[in-house]
Amino acid sequence: MGNSLLMFVERQASVGEPTLQERRTAEQNDKRILGNVVQCDGARATISAYAEDAEGTVTGQWTVGKMISINLGDTRTVGLVYGIGKSDRAWSNEGQNPIEVSIELIGEVRDGARPGAKPVFDRGITCYPHIGAIAHRIRSRDLQAVYDLAGRHSITIGTLSQDETIDANIAIDDTLARHFAIVGTTGVGKSTAVSLLLRKSIAARPDLRILILDPHNEFAASLPEYCVKVDSTTLDLPFWMFKLEEFAEVLFRGRETVPEEVDALRDLIPAAKSLYRNPNSGTSLRRGADAMTADTPVPYRIADLIKQIDERMGLLESKNDRPTLRSLKTRIESAAADPRYRFMFNSRLIEDTIHETIGNIFRVPHHGRPVTCFEMAGMPSEVVNSVCSVLARLAFDLALWSEGRLRLLFLCEEAHRYMPADPRLGFAPTRHALSRIAKEGRKYGCYLGVVTQRPGELDPTILSQCSTFFAMRLANEQDQAIIRSAIADSSASTLAFLSSMGQREAIAFGEGVATTMRLKFEKMSEDLIPGTAKREQALPSETGNDVDLVAIVERLRNVPKPQQAMAFAEVVDSGRQAGDPDYRKPLVARAQTDDDFDMRYGLKPATFGLRPQND
Repeated sequence: MGNSLLMFVERQASVGEPTLQERRTAEQNDKRILGNVVQCDGARATISAYAEDAEGTVTGQWTVGKMISINLGDTRTVGLVYGIGKSDRAWSNEGQNPIEVSIELIGEVRDGARPGAKPVFDRGITCYPHIGAIAHRIRSRDLQAVYDLAGRHSITIGTLSQDETIDANIAIDDTLARHFAIVGTTGVGKSTAVSLLLRKSIAARPDLRILILDPHNEFAASLPEYCVKVDSTTLDLPFWMFKLEEFAEVLFRGRETVPEEVDALRDLIPAAKSLYRNPNSGTSLRRGADAMTADTPVPYRIADLIKQIDERMGLLESKNDRPTLRSLKTRIESAAADPRYRFMFNSRLIEDTIHETIGNIFRVPHHGRPVTCFEMAGMPSEVVNSVCSVLARLAFDLALWSEGRLRLLFLCEEAHRYMPADPRLGFAPTRHALSRIAKEGRKYGCYLGVVTQRPGELDPTILSQCSTFFAMRLANEQDQAIIRSAIADSSASTLAFLSSMGQREAIAFGEGVATTMRLKFEKMSEDLIPGTAKREQALPSETGNDVDLVAIVERLRNVPKPQQAMAFAEVVDSGRQAGDPDYRKPLVARAQTDDDFDMRYGLKPATFGLRPQND
């Protein structure tokens, strides 16, 4: 009783602190909110209490998910309620009903050394509760101490679920540098949480660049002042920037590659690159330190590559390889003519544009817009696989060779698409590139953000490298088991709430928080919630007559609109070319083509970007 009186005097002395529901007043009976420890082991304890107060009114003071405090004099042991019940499983309407409260021990709080100093929380427990120790709802100052980040650079992302007057803070530098994951079933607010985290991160880290793999085209509208949108029509990623494996993925359309054709490409691509750099040197390849390989990001022409294949087919000793080479040539021509690969083959001039391409995608310089949204809705899977592999590889290489000056966050929405748990699925180079970021990226300033609704289908290697988790509602038992295995501290019982959490609620644990924290994300403005604009545009009318079938079919075919051309019946002087007087097309420079250019490629010579001829 002396301890209780002392605590009461402390609370009366704290000026300006709001009186919360957990506070006791002199008129309240101790047994309304107090209990006593009746059992304790190294990780858990049981508290005996009453469900009613002295007047017989049932109170909700002991509920699952609440923090409680056990008074031990100089220290207070903090525990989390994970179960309550009556030992006899019977309820009596006469008298008080004794209950048992099961708690998981989290750590302990001790008062500061100087008067008025803030309490200090420690995850370890130096003094365990004794039988009969008094337990009560945790004080607000102690609750703040539990989640205090000890001076680390932090941002506020919401409030605690237990006490909405206390901010939920995370250490932003540790969250980013050691990678993070946001998991939750569909519809719980993952995308909104991601948008909130990105806004807070940009405000706290102005030097941060962010590249979002956006499979649903929803993030650009939620970050309008920070974002640059890139899709298949605006993406400029030349084919010569692809590594051999990535280029083969495009040619074989996601099917298993033919080793003989890949080996031929490995020999022919360096020859085409050599022809581009030294047009008069022939096909002889240089050996030594400055030799080029099929993976070297140096420009070359598809026309030169086709020419190399034709020449090799014409050799007498290559007659056994002719079927392989003929098949390879057909694949290259087909890919170059495919409208889905316009972003790779549509360049009019094959130039060394790697600086411009990387600067546009990774926002160097960012000009006030540090976020790039790569919108992938409607893109075929083999295109997505190759492009994601290139972007992930470039992100790591940029951070590596910038020697830490470029800070880059690579955010993967629906990450199980690129990094599936089954090694037979997915695209190996993409998996390797993302694994490299996860394992080594923090050393060079390249960070990984993983967002998925199926953590059970995600590569365990990637998930194990994420040091901070935001677990939202998960209904699948397998997914819950994955998250339970990832939690590192003694708060595993917190995850028992995974299947019953509300909207915007999450359990945060790992390096970015002081201890496992159940929080509620800030509410964002309606117009900044990802996907809201698309849903408003997609609202059907009452009559259903607003469906534009013509536009739908055009997008389904994904074929570019033809340029304005002359009528078939119009007589045209065959000597007239683009740029000549009276020609209907805009004035453009005439491109001289090679005599051996094969028009069977299905594309005009200008689309292959022949180098301008020197006078």
